[in-house]
Amino acid sequence: MPATTPPATTAAEVLAELAELEDPRIRRVNERHGDDHGVNLTRLRAVAKRLGRQQDLAVGLWETGDTAARLVALLVCRPRAFGRGELDAMLRGARTPKVHDWLVNYVVKKSPHAEELRLAWFADPDPVVASAGWALTTDRVGRRPEGLDLSGLLDTVEARMRDAPDRLQWAMNECLAWIGIDHPAYRERAVAIGERLEVLKDYPTPPGCTSPFAPAWIAEMVRRQEA
Repeated sequence: MPATTPPATTAAEVLAELAELEDPRIRRVNERHGDDHGVNLTRLRAVAKRLGRQQDLAVGLWETGDTAARLVALLVCRPRAFGRGELDAMLRGARTPKVHDWLVNYVVKKSPHAEELRLAWFADPDPVVASAGWALTTDRVGRRPEGLDLSGLLDTVEARMRDAPDRLQWAMNECLAWIGIDHPAYRERAVAIGERLEVLKDYPTPPGCTSPFAPAWIAEMVRRQEA
């Protein structure tokens, strides 16, 4: 008998599997952080690993609008298969923090459209969209800073970060910290901006973890680099 190709997994089947993994306790914790799903991420990643890369399935899962399904979609998709307009629409529809974060880090950063989108999103009036532009800029600060106006970025952080909405403020603070960490010529100024603005200075940080307060973050990461 000739071998037969197993039927493709459908979005409905994945949704049903995710529903079985739903844990009300995890949902309560996630909801405190703005995420509306209750699936343990280790189990969710295991589902995605079993499915492997399936672009059509990823598109179907994304279109469900379900947060857990969208997270699986971002793990099984082929990042380079999305057009610029598709990624822009996905980002604007990704309103929960985890979906937004995974979309930027697992998909957009691997896309040939990443730089074009970085420039477009960076200046967007929607602070959530702008936060994605800042996240992509932070990635360039560390990996490919050529052509970036680091002094200008610090000017913008200094002028806008204190009063920025939470997610945009967090993204700007991360950019501030990595400029200070990766670029010694700007370190003193980055620390001074952080100390003056005091953004996230009192953020609760578990023992053994690094504070997101930029001066403390910069000092710790530089210490590790020099150790």
